[in-house]
Amino acid sequence: MGTKQGRILLSAIMTAILSTPLRAETLVVNSYGGPYEEIIREAIIGPFEAKFDINVIYDAVGSASQDYAKIKATRGRPGFDVAVMTASQSLQGCKDGVLEKLDVAAIPNLAKLMPSLSSAAGPCGAVHEVQYMSLLYRKDKLATPTSWSALLAPELKGKIVLPTFQNIMAVYLVEIMSVINGGDLVDNLDPGFKAMEAVARQSIGFEQSSAILESYLKDGTVWAMPFWNGRAQLLVDAGLPVNYVRPKEGTIPLIATLNVPVGAQNKQAAMKFIDFFLEKASQEAWVSGYKVGSARADIEVPEAIRERQITSEADLRSLLLPDLARVAERLPRWAEQWERDVVPQAN
Repeated sequence: MGTKQGRILLSAIMTAILSTPLRAETLVVNSYGGPYEEIIREAIIGPFEAKFDINVIYDAVGSASQDYAKIKATRGRPGFDVAVMTASQSLQGCKDGVLEKLDVAAIPNLAKLMPSLSSAAGPCGAVHEVQYMSLLYRKDKLATPTSWSALLAPELKGKIVLPTFQNIMAVYLVEIMSVINGGDLVDNLDPGFKAMEAVARQSIGFEQSSAILESYLKDGTVWAMPFWNGRAQLLVDAGLPVNYVRPKEGTIPLIATLNVPVGAQNKQAAMKFIDFFLEKASQEAWVSGYKVGSARADIEVPEAIRERQITSEADLRSLLLPDLARVAERLPRWAEQWERDVVPQAN
């Protein structure tokens, strides 16, 4: 490179550096990629940075279970300050002593959340959204299903895909199938595992990532599968020939949380971020953008969104809610049973 070209390049780099806002604080947020990242940057991170002059580094690596494993392995020093996980990890993290307990003194908007959801997440988790496991299907291939047993229909042989057990949807599906077949949500899951053996024989296999799961539906390889209703609504809004239902037997909510590892380097900024995310206006932007439910009953969103999301105590009462602390205790044993009995049945 010539001297003149070098000076031009150096000048361009210095201009870029000097034009980038210098912020006094930095915050590392660990969460998901894909549509989630696009929407959280626009609806939450951008406005937060502008309001507080804090630079957010977004770390879109890992699932909730993988992120928690990293937090636990590092004894609460994973290298990020805020983690987006679920109530199950929140409860386990409190028990293991690797997540910070949150309170209204530092996060005033915690007081605005529905008590039943806050209680389900425990003292270490701030509930920032609620989804539920829906039955997503190709409406150009199937009539509208009404029951989870539709997954066993002959026409769906080789036309469904299932989540791996590392995806909490798998646990929820076992619990639902257990209730349908005479078991319950926690203490007697054997009927659910037996039913899932039959469902697995219908499937083409298992995937952990939501992005990969939905790709099968997009290209027509798969005609039906369990899927989070928020992500399902994004597919509907994109104009794909899909729809989703809450089957008649009911379903289980995904209670998503914001968590702070005990060894986070930027705790004060983390608390500000969580409180900002729980603000009424922020929740309205998040619910409208990501098409999910909220733990705040006072939000104002379009009726079309409210009809399909969880935005009130009445909506929440319509769902099945297992004791998540007891679920967390049983997960290792259930994981072994899944790998032993369910996985080998897949095509």
